[in-house]
Amino acid sequence: MTFDELGLTPEVLKAVAETGYTTPTPIQAEAIPHVLAGRDVLGLAQTGTGKTASFTLPMIDKLSRGRARARMPRSLILEPTRELAAQVAENFEKYGKYHKLSMALLIGGVSFGDQEKKLDRGVDVLIATPGRLLDHCGRGKVLLTGVQILVIDEADRMLDMGFIPDIEEICKKIPFTRQTLFFSATMPPEIHRLTETFLHNPARVEVSRTSSTSATIKQVLVKTTRDGKRDLLQKIIEDENVKNAIIFCNRKRDVSTLERALSKSGLSAGAIHGDLDQATRTRTLEGFRNGTIRLLVASDVAARGLDIPDVSHVFNYDVPSHAEDYVHRIGRTGRAGKTGTAYTLATREDGKYLSAIEGLIGNPIPGPDSAVPQPAPEVPGETAAAEQPAEPDSDTATAEPAGEKRSRGRRGGRGRKDKDAAAKAETATADADAIAEPVKSEEAPAPEVRAQERETQAQEHNRREPNRHSDEKPARRERGGRGRGRDDDDGPRVVGLGDHVPAFMLRAVKLPKKSSKDSDDEMESETEEA
Repeated sequence: MTFDELGLTPEVLKAVAETGYTTPTPIQAEAIPHVLAGRDVLGLAQTGTGKTASFTLPMIDKLSRGRARARMPRSLILEPTRELAAQVAENFEKYGKYHKLSMALLIGGVSFGDQEKKLDRGVDVLIATPGRLLDHCGRGKVLLTGVQILVIDEADRMLDMGFIPDIEEICKKIPFTRQTLFFSATMPPEIHRLTETFLHNPARVEVSRTSSTSATIKQVLVKTTRDGKRDLLQKIIEDENVKNAIIFCNRKRDVSTLERALSKSGLSAGAIHGDLDQATRTRTLEGFRNGTIRLLVASDVAARGLDIPDVSHVFNYDVPSHAEDYVHRIGRTGRAGKTGTAYTLATREDGKYLSAIEGLIGNPIPGPDSAVPQPAPEVPGETAAAEQPAEPDSDTATAEPAGEKRSRGRRGGRGRKDKDAAAKAETATADADAIAEPVKSEEAPAPEVRAQERETQAQEHNRREPNRHSDEKPARRERGGRGRGRDDDDGPRVVGLGDHVPAFMLRAVKLPKKSSKDSDDEMESETEEA
């Protein structure tokens, strides 16, 4: 099948022919006729199969009839990242060169003023990221009531980035009679629920198994350690004579760190992640496209939909935590029928992520063949330390631990307090052992004997120091001191209750009634006592 058989206008066919394409990809061949017929389309295909052209070509054809009004775009394309939005804009410029269609690109990192000027003149095609579009809607600079065609591209990436609530809000502002085109490489359950909400009797176009990888990509899994990962990456790049490659990291700071390390090693490298300004990201991507940058170290911002031709290798420097991201990452190579190689550098901690990826793609990732270098994953310095026993250094053998130094320096002598407490505890333990020793060797005295000994000791103490510090007590009272001192005399030792009889013991007790015989006996006993 050729593009001539799809029902496109001669102007569109001419622009396509000038780009060098003659045969449509499977998803293009199936989706374009449905879009031209005005049906909703649910397009599912692995990345790198030409999904972008499957909706841009028929949209140019349909929008060629009509005229845009100020602030009311006729079509809307939602993209998850700025790079994808800019790439779709390039496709419209390339394929719509023979049509007088106006276009606006609403992405972050660009001033609102230039974007508002284009909206005021009226646009046929509005390409936007959800956040920036809602900002313009809040300012009252764009009205979506005139949208005839809505395209949601890379829907699964929208889900990962948290854009689904924004998309739902945007869809409420668009007429119900719109035509909706929904494209994605994977179809999680959440995305399936959205398709049931947004699409009306859609034509499902699925040219390959969802979440599958392209057969033109050679996948290689190399196991290593965290510390040996960077050396392994550089060795593969040198031994494989990599033409160009995209190296994916999970975290933005790792992207910058790895890019600096590769540049110091003499390799041409650039970095791209979400914290960079738009001008830097655009300049880096352009340098990678034209070959001035050999290695592009990127976060997942570059994993979805970027059409960079002739990428020979993809490296998963970090195993992606989401299995769907693996499909998108390696899809940056082996595009348009070309072959490519995707390496995944995995550590022992990545086991559960690898299991999820292999379960998604339906087969295990093969290991390296004999031609792939595998340096021993050793931590620098560990081998030498294991072979030779460590000798104590004269300067550090008697030094105190670093933790105690930090404790004293930062927390105001906490280390000294800990030492004093430990010394007191040790002394108390020794005293307790000394006291307990005779008890173990001799038979313990009876309780009555112990009580008598304590009473004798107390009497002896009172006899020796009856009025200790008695001369200080009057002076303390004259100064207004209150209460008893620690060494005041307690007076004679109280035996039993003494004068401190509880009140309940002085209360009269009602005795039970007695018989006459008991009463006579009691009276006789009282008479005898008298």
